[in-house]
Order: sequence, then structure tokens, then C-alpha cells
Amino acid sequence: MTPTVSLIIIAVLAVTGVYVSWRAGRLDRLHTRVETARASLDAALVRRSSVALELASSGLLDPATSLLLADQAHTARSAQDGRELAESDLTRTLRAVFSQPDFRGSLGEAGHATELLAELEAAAQQVFLARKFYNDAVGVTLIARRRWLARILRLAGGAPLPEFFEIDDSLGPADQDGQGTDMPHLAS
Repeated sequence: MTPTVSLIIIAVLAVTGVYVSWRAGRLDRLHTRVETARASLDAALVRRSSVALELASSGLLDPATSLLLADQAHTARSAQDGRELAESDLTRTLRAVFSQPDFRGSLGEAGHATELLAELEAAAQQVFLARKFYNDAVGVTLIARRRWLARILRLAGGAPLPEFFEIDDSLGPADQDGQGTDMPHLAS
């Protein structure tokens, strides 16, 4: 083997090694991004259930509605398995509470009621955004993991395959399909 051929082989191996290392680092960063987005989503979900619990215990709602809302918020907060279903149930309960006839009128113009509703609306918006960012990160990570080089060389290592988090997170009125609007907002 001539020195020129040896140099070419060494250069190709070096470039291949750098590329494989870069791909492995990218996968690691994507998994870190998924974990960070999941932590943000969990925090947003806990905040939403906390505000829902605060609304339920505020005395602003009738006792039956307060009990139902508190139960759903507690279930959503403590659910490990089936968390998506529990969070969707909380959303549907909140939607039912806010869709009651003259809901805002029955609360009056009390400062505490207005603050709670604004905080709940902000928490619902945060859940919507956190879920969107998390699902986007999962999608990009899954695409990167499906590439042939990542599969053949097992560049993801032992990292678990991330899963999408799908919940009904709209507090707005349902449309004809029975689904809520894209952006969470409280019924007026």
C-alpha cells in the first residue's frame, strides 16, 4: 500500500468517526431536550391541577361542582399510569364547569375570582405550549433514531424510546367534531 492510499484511508476513517460521533452527540442532545420538555410539561400539568384545586376549594363554586373538580384535579395530579386520560378528564371537567350558563356572572366581579380564572387560563395556556414543545421534541428525536446509521450502530444506546403525550387540553367550547379549539381559553 502506498503512502497516498494509506492517507486517504486514514482521512476517510477520521471523517467517518467524526460524523458518527456527531450523530451520537446529536441523539444525546435530543434525548436531553425530550427530558427537559417532559419536566416542563409535568410542571405545567401540576400547576394547572393546583389552580383547579384552589378554585374548587375557594367557595366560589357550588358544592357538587367543587367536589367533582377537586376529585378530577387530585386524580390528574396523582396519576402515574393513565396520566393522559386523567389529564383529559380534568380538562373536560373544567370545560363543563366553565360552560355552565352564566358561569362568570355567578362569580361576580370579586378580585379573587377574577385572579383565579386568569391564573387557570394562564396555566391551561402553559399546558398547551408545554405539550406542543414536548411532542415536537419527541417527533424530532424519533426521526433521528430511525435513521439507518443510528439504528445499525445503536447510537441511542439504552435510552428509552420517547412517546408522544396526547391529551385534550382545550378549555374552549367544543366544535362540531366534539373536540375543543386549538388554543385553550375559557368560555365567555
